[in-house]
Amino acid sequence: MTEQKAIEGCKRDDRISQKYLFDAYSDGMLVVCMRYVKNLPDAEELMLNGFFNFFKAIDRFVYNGNGSIGAWLKKIMVNECLMFLRKKDGLKITEEENAGEIAADDGIVERMSAGELFQLIMELPSGYRTVFNLFVVEGYSHKEIAKMLGITEGTSKSQLNKARVMLQKKVLENCR
Repeated sequence: MTEQKAIEGCKRDDRISQKYLFDAYSDGMLVVCMRYVKNLPDAEELMLNGFFNFFKAIDRFVYNGNGSIGAWLKKIMVNECLMFLRKKDGLKITEEENAGEIAADDGIVERMSAGELFQLIMELPSGYRTVFNLFVVEGYSHKEIAKMLGITEGTSKSQLNKARVMLQKKVLENCR
């Protein structure tokens, strides 16, 4: 089955097409959810809610070739995670306007495994981790992040800077 045929099937509520897309994308979308929430049961629930919303809104989806399904699903998953963090009061962001940039210590991160780096990112406070993921991993601009989280662009920049500083300290501690 092709992705385009699966989308057409999903628009007709075909369960086989839904299963095909779920099987194709669920692992990747679970990883997206895990970047925002710390425990697996919450991430699994958010992923399932995201797929439910994806299938519910499938009539609005326009297939634009490879990558379009994953991009739309990722956006849904990120929004699910942000709503969850807001409801759980787990998204603690301190309003600050001024943020400078920090110098990177090249070479240290390259010596770490992806799993080690992921674990250090998960140890960041939720506000830092969320802004870090939205900016560095998902590629959103500070303007977009500010709108998504209901904060100022300066606060987004500050949270990212603090996340980078804290992450840099954690990386240095981990390499000793």
